[in-house]
Amino acid sequence: MPTVNAYAAVSATEPLAPITIERRDLGPRDVLIEIKYAGICHSDIHHARGDWGPQSYPVAPGHEIAGVVTAVGSEVAKHQVGHRAGVGCMVNSCRECANCRSGHEQFCVKGMTATYGATDKDGTLTHGGYSTHIVVDEDFVLRIPEGIGLDAAAPLLCAGITTYSPLRRFGAGPGKKVAVVGLGGLGHMAVKHAHAMGAEVTVLSQSLKKQDDGLRLGADHYYATSDPATFEQLAGTFDLIVNTVSAGLDLDAYLSLLAVEGTLVNVGAPAEPLSLSVFSLIMGGKNFAGSLIGGISETQEMLDFCAEHGYGSDVEVIPADKINEAWERVLASDVRYRFVIDTSTLA
Repeated sequence: MPTVNAYAAVSATEPLAPITIERRDLGPRDVLIEIKYAGICHSDIHHARGDWGPQSYPVAPGHEIAGVVTAVGSEVAKHQVGHRAGVGCMVNSCRECANCRSGHEQFCVKGMTATYGATDKDGTLTHGGYSTHIVVDEDFVLRIPEGIGLDAAAPLLCAGITTYSPLRRFGAGPGKKVAVVGLGGLGHMAVKHAHAMGAEVTVLSQSLKKQDDGLRLGADHYYATSDPATFEQLAGTFDLIVNTVSAGLDLDAYLSLLAVEGTLVNVGAPAEPLSLSVFSLIMGGKNFAGSLIGGISETQEMLDFCAEHGYGSDVEVIPADKINEAWERVLASDVRYRFVIDTSTLA
């Protein structure tokens, strides 16, 4: 097995540190990618710090991966050396269940294989994009179109598809009024997507401090949710609300902002349960939904859509030795809007 340089969590409490990790030998259907950039997702921090349960260490996080194909297995047909390539939140699934066959590999009945912290098909622990190279089955490698910088493309593999999928699923487009709750790593992508889809976009943020950014990113309106008048003024307005924040919200208050048969969809994942009054749904025939990421085909559709409309993520590129500092800044919401690691600094 080849060894590569990486940054990894060695325990739930220690800072990430440089190590070497093993990648499996290239199989007939495998693709070797030289990673150029890896986005930092809040999920990386939750996983590494054991917030979602006991973990195996060491583990290199990162599921927003952009790079270049440097080798392919003898049976690979979808990718060639030199292709711009991406890897998102999963690197395998059973591919046989109804969910996999319908393009929802993220909901594989047998469980999809996560890009890091999971058991791979060879029995080894998967490691993610905080490294110089990765080996992935060709079916889980995405093509990154020309027209998007690899640094701006990396966060599309998680933040991009996480917000694109519910917007497409619930019909964001011309004539629709869409609200985005929160303007962070997820929220800024939701605004860009909804604007490109032709919807009328409103940002609902706790304060107005990012208002100029929101309007620059494509929002038509921007309101502070700390102002009670916002909920009075916007009552019954929206066809779709995408909640991107991972914190407790007054769901009844946000459901009151929906038009008849409107939908509030959660992509943020708060640690504590949320509650609501069923009458907030019944009165107006409203819907409360959740969304994870997207399947491989939908993720490719999203990448192509972004390239067609000429946008990626707003990023701050950092060297590997700034990862721990960046994590603390993520926790403090001090990034506009996604940290991306220049993995050449790991070499």
